Amino acid sequence: MTSAELSAAFLLQTFVILAICRLVGMLARRLGQPQVVGEMVAGVILGPSLFGLVFPAWQQVIFPKDSLKLLYVLAQFGVGLYMFLVGTEFKTDLFRSRARSAVSVSVAGMVAPFVLGGFLALWLWKVPGLFSEKATQFEAVLFLGAAMSITAFPMLARIIYERGITGSSLGTLALAAGAIDDATAWCVLAVVLASFGGGNLMAIQAIGGGILYGLITLTIGRRLLRKFGEIAEREGHLNPTLLAATLMLLLAGSWITDAIGIHSIFGGFILGIAMPRGFFGQQLRKQLEPLAVVFLLPMFFTFSGLNTRLDTVNSLQLLLIGIVVLVTAVIGKGVACWLAARLQGESNRTALAVGTLMNARGLMELIIVNIGLQKGIIQPALFSIMVMMAIITTLMTSPLFELVYRRQTNTATGEDTATAGA
Repeated sequence: MTSAELSAAFLLQTFVILAICRLVGMLARRLGQPQVVGEMVAGVILGPSLFGLVFPAWQQVIFPKDSLKLLYVLAQFGVGLYMFLVGTEFKTDLFRSRARSAVSVSVAGMVAPFVLGGFLALWLWKVPGLFSEKATQFEAVLFLGAAMSITAFPMLARIIYERGITGSSLGTLALAAGAIDDATAWCVLAVVLASFGGGNLMAIQAIGGGILYGLITLTIGRRLLRKFGEIAEREGHLNPTLLAATLMLLLAGSWITDAIGIHSIFGGFILGIAMPRGFFGQQLRKQLEPLAVVFLLPMFFTFSGLNTRLDTVNSLQLLLIGIVVLVTAVIGKGVACWLAARLQGESNRTALAVGTLMNARGLMELIIVNIGLQKGIIQPALFSIMVMMAIITTLMTSPLFELVYRRQTNTATGEDTATAGA
């Protein structure tokens, strides 16, 4: 395609993405789901599972193969920018007060699903058409364990944001546990990929580099970034130079974590935590949040949906396997995180809310299984089963969360109060 054709294709597909994501998102909200879940489903609708199946010619016109590289870049920047903004609202003082619970929930949310996923892999490895012929049993166990352990960190953050509990004790606990959980899962994935020929250096680089990046950013980086807040407060606004410098740091941090083998969103999230609070943070979110939420995040959902096929689960055996995978995922993540929170002294409703939020897999799951498919570890049938599990666990999150964290009327004051408050 020529540059002019690529430009025209991008304009058309952007229009379609925004229109469908808004439409399905509005429908999702009417059904009690957050906007983000509607956008996730919209991405799958625009992919080969529905739009490409019913109108293949139109999909090729709107999403020509050559244009997907640009869509991929915008998708990655969008989710990275959003997680950076989430980091700017992350209350480290509240996290420190909940660190023990967060670590406990995170460990439970990693170990239990990893072990259960490993046992599943021992069974599924013998089923034809699921794992690649070149994948050994040990490699299958490692990969499926890591895939079952992932949490939908961006999705979790968006649901917490839309429910208005970002700065609450529950929101901070869930975000902290999700961040630790997913960072660990990506390190495990690096070990898995190392077993496929990447070498031990890949795993060492991912784990060691991630720790080093976090320590430097949250210590030296935080002290240096205080100047940004001082300048913004002195001038009474966030000037273009400060905004440009902030975006440059975001891009650099995302590149670093991506280069060392951990997903780029963690670079942005950690940098966001290090950013000055108060006036600077408020102005930063005011200028960047509409761009991230309204324009760029739908790109991320759509790109993932374009790589998803649900029509490969076409037999009773595969359907039964899908049900077993789903039940195992819920027990391994949701139940384990609930139990860990309870053992740390959290109330039952708070523990149930944390377990519900941590159980969502979302598009982080899609990223991992796409890697497995591209690397030749799994085959399309297992890929589709894992995608179905990711979608269903995410769709479960909002109604279950409302059930355990619903609002009730305070009989003494007549005001609405959350039953599982901060």
